[in-house]
Amino acid sequence: MKVDLQTKKGLRAVLNVFVDKKSIQEKMEQRLEELKNEVSLKGFRPGKVPSDLIKKQFGKAIYGEVLDKVLKETSSKAILEKKIKIAGQPRIDLKSFGEGKDLTYEIQVDTLPEINLKSPKSYKADEYEIIVNKKIIDKKINEIVSQHKEFQLKKDNSTAQNGDQITFDYLIKVNNKEIENGKGKDVQLEIGKDLFIKGFDKQLIGVKKNQKKIVKTVLPPNYPNKEFANKNAIFECDIKILKEPKKTELNDDFAKQMGAKNVKDLENMVEKQIEFQYKQALEAITKKQILDQLDKSHKVDLPKNLVDNEINGMTQNLKPEEKEKFKLENEIRAKSRIKLGLLLNEYGEKNNLNVSEIEIQNEINKQLKTMPGQEKLILDYYKKNPMATQSIKGSLYEEKILNLIKSKMQITKKKLSVEEADKLISGNNQNYSKTQNVSKQKDKEKSAAKSKKISKK
Repeated sequence: MKVDLQTKKGLRAVLNVFVDKKSIQEKMEQRLEELKNEVSLKGFRPGKVPSDLIKKQFGKAIYGEVLDKVLKETSSKAILEKKIKIAGQPRIDLKSFGEGKDLTYEIQVDTLPEINLKSPKSYKADEYEIIVNKKIIDKKINEIVSQHKEFQLKKDNSTAQNGDQITFDYLIKVNNKEIENGKGKDVQLEIGKDLFIKGFDKQLIGVKKNQKKIVKTVLPPNYPNKEFANKNAIFECDIKILKEPKKTELNDDFAKQMGAKNVKDLENMVEKQIEFQYKQALEAITKKQILDQLDKSHKVDLPKNLVDNEINGMTQNLKPEEKEKFKLENEIRAKSRIKLGLLLNEYGEKNNLNVSEIEIQNEINKQLKTMPGQEKLILDYYKKNPMATQSIKGSLYEEKILNLIKSKMQITKKKLSVEEADKLISGNNQNYSKTQNVSKQKDKEKSAAKSKKISKK
């Protein structure tokens, strides 16, 4: 095989490849020998069919198969030989081919840009540590307690009030006729939550145990029996049980119900939960600070096919009019993603970073610990979904690269209260929204300017 780099302009390379007929013929003969044991022809025992006869009957198909194999093998070798980093699928243009002939073809390929990495020594970023005080922990625990209400039977002759729990049977009638599948038994609802049918539970305020109550309502649009959806209806209700909320005591028994050993352990669990919640949000801010500087300090030419593929992936679920509306915005986002991806990958390659199978398994094990009782379900998911495992690998790889960059730049460590963290996260989100709006406004201004130029012409 001979390879010549014909041209390399910008992010496009063209290679000329020559494969002599002798090499192709050897592969043809090798394939014919293999087919002797596979082909069955009348009058010949298995494995005894003459090669010439096989070639006569299947020669064109065999050559096509061999040609395809040769093209795949030699094109890969040619790209490696010339040390070309490809971006996307190469395009092959056959120039000369045929049985008993030399093979010549052209490879057209989009290439990845040469990247000159800048030192991150001048980069600056903040790393945050959240300080969770007891007041915040107590507030969170009180929320947990309030979410785990317990109810106790109300005294006889008591009436249902807001916050009470009612158990009842019902019969639905439309136009004074019982409807199909319009019965309910031992239905429970908490008055005031309005989770049954909008406005339904309010009409139960004041009822007593063993009382019959007529509730007038409109059946919802998603009612299973479409015939009666949005129809006026009455519910003939038989009130069976009335319960009122019982104060839930924060004690060791309650803590055990929440998976803790005691109240103190529950407080520690809640503190770690809050820290973890804020850690992710604050790490995202630090990451953005790094990536913004990485982006600004590098100019990178981007292969058009990568940009197009990224845009297609981002907008595949959008309607055509939505794609058109946000065309420029999507292009900017796509270019930013690809640029940062190329820069991060370059850092990884230059520093020989990689992710081992052990590291991937350790990360999966972390997930298992956070979801007790679902270990088998999670493990089965990763076994059946290789892309999910690849996603973990990608996240770990990116984390390694960012940690490497952070080790070489100026990091200021800051301790924040929950209140300070809330302000920072909120402000960062607002700035992101403003940036998006400014970008959209600039796009509009550019479009308007273009329109003016056109009209002048």
